[in-house]
Amino acid sequence: QVQLTESGGGWVQPGGSLRLSCVASKPTLSRYAVAWFRQTPEEERTFVAGMTWRGHSSTFYADSVKGRFTISRDDAKSEVYLQMDNLQVEDTAVYECGASPSFAYSHTSWPYWGRGGQVTVSS
Repeated sequence: QVQLTESGGGWVQPGGSLRLSCVASKPTLSRYAVAWFRQTPEEERTFVAGMTWRGHSSTFYADSVKGRFTISRDDAKSEVYLQMDNLQVEDTAVYECGASPSFAYSHTSWPYWGRGGQVTVSS
């Protein structure tokens, strides 16, 4: 019911910044919790950052990205962003946005997903 399209991935040197965007196909994203996950060949998909739905907004971050990543939603509530600052090599992964009627840390609870985008941090 909700299609998500991601953009903004790419390559950056350690210490650099990138911003990921995820736009929904419908103007009803405000009714959903949103989150970003990442996955590498060595690790299963893990939670990165999330935000509850409009009106009850709270943000949550994995310990590894606190203070460096910021999740946000625009005024129309149809697009979600992940601002990534001070990127490190260990942040290299495929990043995926998700949407759900309710928030959860487990990726298995999220019914809607973007295709994923590669973020590579290297010198």
